[in-house]
Amino acid sequence: MFIDRSVYAAIWDVYPVSPGHALIVPKEHVAEWSSASTELQQELTAAIAVVQSEIEKLYQPDGYNVGFNSGAAAGQTVNHLHIHIIPRYLGDLPDPRGGVRWVIPDKANYWSES
Repeated sequence: MFIDRSVYAAIWDVYPVSPGHALIVPKEHVAEWSSASTELQQELTAAIAVVQSEIEKLYQPDGYNVGFNSGAAAGQTVNHLHIHIIPRYLGDLPDPRGGVRWVIPDKANYWSES
C-alpha cells in the first residue's frame, strides 16, 4: 500500500497494464460504484488526483486511463469497488485513439467509419 487514508487505500496493481498501474480501494465494502454513497464517490474522485501525483513522481507518464468495472457484464471480477489508474506512455500502442472504447472492439475505431 502506498497511500493509506481513512476512507481509501491506494495500492499497486498486482497485474499491471503498464508501469505505475494503481488501484484506489475504499476501506468500506461496496460492491460497485452505484452502491457507494455520494460522499464516498466524492472522496474516491478526489483521490484520483492524489494517486496520479504519486505515480508521476515515479513514472512520469504521458497520460492516463482512469475507470472501474461495474457489474459482471462490464468485466468486474472482484466484488469490491476499486478504481484503476492506468498510466499511459507515448508509443505504448501504435494508435491509442479510442482509449476505453476498446472494451468493445467493433465500436472503438469510429473515426475510420465514413
